[in-house]
Amino acid sequence: MINWAPLHPQIVHFVVALGFVGLALRIVSLSGRAKWTRPAGAALLIIAAVASVVAVKSGTAAHGPVERIPGAREAVERHEEAGKTTRTWFLVVGALEVLGLALTSRDGARRWVLAASALVGIAACYQLYEAADEGGELVYNYAGGPGLRSGSPADIRHLLVAGLYQQAQSARDSGQGAEAARLTDELVRQMPGDPGVALLAVQSLITDRKDPAAALASLDSLKVPADNPRFEVQTGILRSQALVAAGRADSARAVLAELARKYPESRGVQRALEALR
Repeated sequence: MINWAPLHPQIVHFVVALGFVGLALRIVSLSGRAKWTRPAGAALLIIAAVASVVAVKSGTAAHGPVERIPGAREAVERHEEAGKTTRTWFLVVGALEVLGLALTSRDGARRWVLAASALVGIAACYQLYEAADEGGELVYNYAGGPGLRSGSPADIRHLLVAGLYQQAQSARDSGQGAEAARLTDELVRQMPGDPGVALLAVQSLITDRKDPAAALASLDSLKVPADNPRFEVQTGILRSQALVAAGRADSARAVLAELARKYPESRGVQRALEALR
């Protein structure tokens, strides 16, 4: 038996694309120009109606794990209801399009049916937008979905890592240095040995803990790959920041000048140099 839950993102995007493009073609076809838009619009809208049924089926299969996320249940229910309403509207559109195809010998009646399809299609696409907006809220506001497709613990850990990073950034921006440092420490524990996380830890030493000496010691212990210019630039900029924080602005300029010589097109290096002037 097919597990529809992991396919929900692909299916709903088919509905969005087919629905809006199909509606546009149907509206153009009512002008009597571009004759090809009449059958093309019918094909897309009928397929969108069928896809909307599958989208609701896949969403129903996927909603269980997501609605168990604390605080997400009401958002899941809103999205589910919006999806079902969208399906109903598109089934009406699909039925009108099938009827229009059946009325091949009655141009007047077919034109009225297709006009009705366009009007109902506008309502269907509005409801589709609302359902998509509710789905976006689930993904971006409640982090619904991580680990759902694969069931892999590693994918679920990605959610924790992303949350730690974003929360640390938020704490830092709001002046909560101690909290930002704590969250960064946890991030390091989750991803030991990751070079990008190691640089985040150095940044935290400079910004959150106000400990440039420790930051410089950490940078000295890092091995910069010779074939990774981006990492070398990031490391050099952090070193310059630590040197400035330690009261060694001249040394910081020297580090940045060497980076600018080696990577003259690096905008990050140029911005760091301008900040020292």
